Amino acid sequence: MNPANLITLGRLLSVPISVWLILTGEFAAAFWLFVLAGISDAVDGFIAKRFDMRTQIGALLDPVADKTLLVSTYVTLGVAGELPAWLVILVVSRDLMIVGGFLIVQLLAEQTRWQPLFISKANTALQIVLVALILARRGFALDDHGLGGALVLAVAATTVASGSAYLVRWGRSLAGTEKAR
Repeated sequence: MNPANLITLGRLLSVPISVWLILTGEFAAAFWLFVLAGISDAVDGFIAKRFDMRTQIGALLDPVADKTLLVSTYVTLGVAGELPAWLVILVVSRDLMIVGGFLIVQLLAEQTRWQPLFISKANTALQIVLVALILARRGFALDDHGLGGALVLAVAATTVASGSAYLVRWGRSLAGTEKAR
């Protein structure tokens, strides 16, 4: 296990702490842990690329850590009443659909390595910003001036668009009309 993978593992292990901090109302600490997790995502990727420490385990562990952190945070913020239940269901369902769809395409079509879609990257970025805003708003008693509501709608729209785009991509792949990018 190299340093980049250890950093990724640390991010994964931070998930239960994040959940506990949110559920106990320690939003400021949860905010800082979330920021630290985000920084660790950039650092582990930099180290892996810069020092040629890319590994298969790292390639699998990094997205698992990212998705585990985001999904767990969304579910916990939903349980805590900080996010609408419908948004939590939408976000989690899309992520489950993406994982399931990817596995089905890998089993039924040619084994390929897919690059994330731009809309998916935009969706993830908006999801992260929404979590950070909620944690900062609650942890530091900030007024977001309605930005939270706008971000909820933006996350919902990009979640639907991203999920739909993946369904189209996989349909084309299974039909043999699209190759991996």
